[in-house]
Parts: sequence; structure tokens; C-alpha cells
Amino acid sequence: MKPTPSNEDRLLEQHLFREEPDAGFTLQVMKKLDDVSMDSEADRNLFVKKASRTHWMRRAGIAAVAIVILAGGAWFAFDYKVGPEQPAVNAVNHPPLPNIPVPEELKYSYLADDYKRLKPLGLVVNPNIHIEDQGYTLKIEDVLVDRSQIVITTQQNAPDGSTINSVYPEMGRIHITDGQGNSIASLASFGDPIQNGSRYQRFVYQLQDDIPDEVVVRGELGHLNVGSYYNFETKSYEDKDVTVDWSFQFNIDMTKAKSLAVEAPMNNTYTTPEGVKLDMTQLVRTPNGTRLDMNVSLRDQLSAKVGENWEKHMDILYHIEIPETNEYRIFNGSRANARYAKFRLRDTSQLSLDGGKMRLSETWDPAFVTVNAKKIRFVLDGYTLPVKEEKSVEVDLDKRRTEPNQFYTFAQFEQFGDQVVLYDYNYEPVYNPSNGGLEGKSSLVLEGNGRFQNAFIGDEWVAVDPQGIEYPVEVIGVPDQPNNNEEYVVNDLKLKIRGFYKENGTKFTLKRTVVNRDFRDVNWTVDLPSFKSLPWQ
Repeated sequence: MKPTPSNEDRLLEQHLFREEPDAGFTLQVMKKLDDVSMDSEADRNLFVKKASRTHWMRRAGIAAVAIVILAGGAWFAFDYKVGPEQPAVNAVNHPPLPNIPVPEELKYSYLADDYKRLKPLGLVVNPNIHIEDQGYTLKIEDVLVDRSQIVITTQQNAPDGSTINSVYPEMGRIHITDGQGNSIASLASFGDPIQNGSRYQRFVYQLQDDIPDEVVVRGELGHLNVGSYYNFETKSYEDKDVTVDWSFQFNIDMTKAKSLAVEAPMNNTYTTPEGVKLDMTQLVRTPNGTRLDMNVSLRDQLSAKVGENWEKHMDILYHIEIPETNEYRIFNGSRANARYAKFRLRDTSQLSLDGGKMRLSETWDPAFVTVNAKKIRFVLDGYTLPVKEEKSVEVDLDKRRTEPNQFYTFAQFEQFGDQVVLYDYNYEPVYNPSNGGLEGKSSLVLEGNGRFQNAFIGDEWVAVDPQGIEYPVEVIGVPDQPNNNEEYVVNDLKLKIRGFYKENGTKFTLKRTVVNRDFRDVNWTVDLPSFKSLPWQ
């Protein structure tokens, strides 16, 4: 029987960071402390904002205590079983990871755990790449390999020893091919710093369905961005590019990685009431994660309603259940504080074709979904999709009241359960991407707060003055904890209206033209292919 957490438990699980203790541990702490109440209203407010029910506040407070307990060291997680007599089960990273030294370039990130899983299996390759040209150096060591992904970590330094933060594969190139030069991998992410201020960067390549026993990694990196500097002649910030020869090549034997993996083709299809079609095509299990491949396409009627570049903002919301240990893991896309897949690939190369589709791959970290689980269940909870739905509100800046220490609403916007309240404004310089600096004039910035039932990241806004001239609007805000209605609360919302200056007047129309809608009317559960044994056990 699968676990049936309460709505409050699910809400806590949904909004924990991936770096924090897992929700199973939090729930277990709650179980032990369920009769413990906070001492005072002030104590409760240390942990949760804007909650109204005492029970919710108490539970949120205990969750925060669970986080603090583990904040000083490496985090771990426990899951729970249903029933008061059943003990907690260690369902994450089981068996324990080996206690082996981790290279410096991987030590301070989740790649450290990946290294510990793969190194004993012979799935870490050191090509020993060390190239220097004009004093600029490139190092590549400890490449992580499995049947699903190849992860390359680079270190690049300038002649003075400082770090170069950006290497551009689109200017140079890194190819992963077979012996005949045919591409056999897609670039899932590039240039991501492993941590803030890190000297290293990560490049993740997802391998295709058919791969040879030996792959070739060939680099033609030639362009470096060594940082921005101020040009006193043009009076602007400019990026400095350097051309170097960082060519390299090495081979990777994939026979062991292929033998330590299982692949299962799938043919499970579901179409939502609005017309989103999901086709599961494959499950790939490796000792370093579980990957689910699916195709996403839209019916013609829905295609006419979605915004441009919908594939960039669409998210599948789902949870994973492992019945044998009652694990329950929520993955809710790119939302604030969300749990997300360890690796994600969005292949949009087929979208322009008739019946175009986006290939979506989600790889789950073993810290969240036990790699040794024999059976895994996928449950679709919903999805977000940017939809063309225009609504507007008339704004008159002269209606703002300026009494000290008081806030008065001079404009209010409501749509699909979302509410934006505007109570202040000012004028600020905005960034000019053409020269890398700030624009000379200050543009209008509206200030307020908002409550969003939909995923507001991905919305599109525009301002229109009385002459019909349109101005692009940039939405800025950090969602707070969700309220009791599971709405995202943004208390520091800003709407930057680029190019709308003081001389443009005080009246205009504010429009939201595309809404990143949250759809929950779904009903799809899939038992993923099961295995009696796994080759790395």
C-alpha cells in the first residue's frame, strides 16, 4: 500500500530544497514530536511566514527544526513506513557509499557522491588533459561515465592564475561520437559552475539509445570569455574574448558502463483533457541514477493557444512511489524551492516537423529515488504550460498615496486565481544587453506583492501607453513559502517597464498576455518496468 501523506505533509515535501534533508526524515521527526507545541507565537514566527492555522504553523516549525539539526554536516534522509509499529527505513544511499577520497574538482558538490558510486565500479575515466596556450590552461580529469550520461568537469585558468568562468561549446565545440564521427550524445547542460566561486565547470552529455563499445570525445575549444572590463573610450562594459588552441581528444571504453545498466523500452501514452500528449518511450537504470524518457506533443487546437517557446517553460509535475519501502518523492519542475531532476534534457530538434514533439528526459538522483528499487511507480500530478490569455488593468500613478509608513493599493490585477497588488513605484536604470551596461535613463518600476496559483515564472507582460506604444515588462520576485491554499506568495514583486520614462506620463494599460497555467486535471499512473535483479548489485 502506498503512503498517503496529508495535504500538509505533501506541501512540506513539495517545497524542500534538494540540498536540505529529505521530506521522509522531516515526517519522521514530526511523528516523534507530533505532540510537541511551540512555546509562543514569536517562536512559531521564526520558522514560517503568513500561516494562519496553529497546526500548520507547528508542523512547519518542526520541519525547520529538522533542517537545523542537519545543517552543520552532510545531509542524509530517512523514509517512513505507514503504521505506528513499523520502524523507519533507511531508503536513501543504501548500501552506504564507500569511504574513499574524492578529487578536489568534485569534492564540494553532489558529484562527490556520484564519484563514490562510480569509482569502485571502474566508471571514472581520467584522460589527463592538461593544455596550455598563451598562458591559458585547460585541465580535464575524472570524467564520470555510465550508460546514461557522461559528465566532464573542466578547470580553466588565465595566465595570472585567475579562473576563467566561461567556456563556450557553441564557439568552440566538444563532440562525443562513434569511431566514424557520428554524434551519439546530446548536450544536456554546459558551463554550470559546480558551486559559487568554484574554479570548475560541469558539462553533461546524455547518451543516445544506441552507443558503440568505444566513444570518442573530441574538443575544439578555441574561444574564451575571460570576463568583462570597462572601456573608457566607449564608456561601457565589454566582454573580452581570447582565441586559443585547446584541441584535445580521448576515447572512453563503454563496455563496462553498458554491462552495468538495464534498458527497458516503454509504450505508455496519455493525453490530458486540454490536449497535451505524453509518450513514455524508455527507462534506463544505472548505478548512478534512473532515467525516464518521454515525448511531449500538443494537439493542434492547443498548439494555437500556447505562447511562443512553450517548450522552454513547460514543466511536468509528478511524484515517484516505491511501494516496497513506501518512498514518496515529489518532482515539481522549476518552481521556487522545488525538487527537480538531477539531470534533465529537453530535445526540441523535432518540434518544427509535422506532429512535432519535444523529447524530455528526467534522471533522478539516487539520493532521492533508490537505484536498487525493483519497482517504481510514476504518478502524474499536473503540468504547467504558457497559454495565451490576455487580461489588463488600467494604471494611474497619480492615484498612489504617499502617507509615511502606509501602503495603499493604486492598481490591482486578478486572473485565473492570481492576484497582483501595486502600491508603490519608482524609476531605476535597467540593464542594456547590447553594451553590457546600464541604460542612461531610468525606467518605471512598479512595486507590490502577488499571490499566484499558477507558475508565474514564464508569464509575459506588456505595458501600453495612451498612444498605443508597447513597452516590455520584466517580472522580478522571489516566492515565499506557500500559504494554506498552496499559492505562491511574492512579497517583493517588481514589474520593470523598460523604456517607460517620467516624460511618458502617469497613465498606461498593464497587460498579462501569456499565463504559465497550472493544470491539475490529470489522471495517469504508470508502473515503470520492474527488475528482479540489477547488474551492479
